[in-house]
Amino acid sequence: GSVILTDAPVDNKGKGEKFSPTDLVASALGSCMLTIMGIAANVQNIDISNTKVKIEKIMGKDPRKISQINIEVYFDNVISDKHKIILERAARYCPVGKTLRGNIEENIKFIYP
Repeated sequence: GSVILTDAPVDNKGKGEKFSPTDLVASALGSCMLTIMGIAANVQNIDISNTKVKIEKIMGKDPRKISQINIEVYFDNVISDKHKIILERAARYCPVGKTLRGNIEENIKFIYP
């Protein structure tokens, strides 16, 4: 029953008043990474509460498509080196990331306190 409204960006004949479909793709990658990290954290008993993701989508011009997604994952809690490996691996291999891999350049940074 959820409704998601979209709009094309101004530079592509839209009003730019809503998320574009390509914004949703980039957001799906970030939310998928957080979801899979959350599953791994739950299994390993790792506290990743307040973890946030910042996403930047870069559009290519010819052809017009997402060419790059820059992702920064910010952890609020101290994470052990062992758990960093587990969480980073989970994030990098989320289903959306696997789907996009090879088609879009992904730059992922994990930022710890």
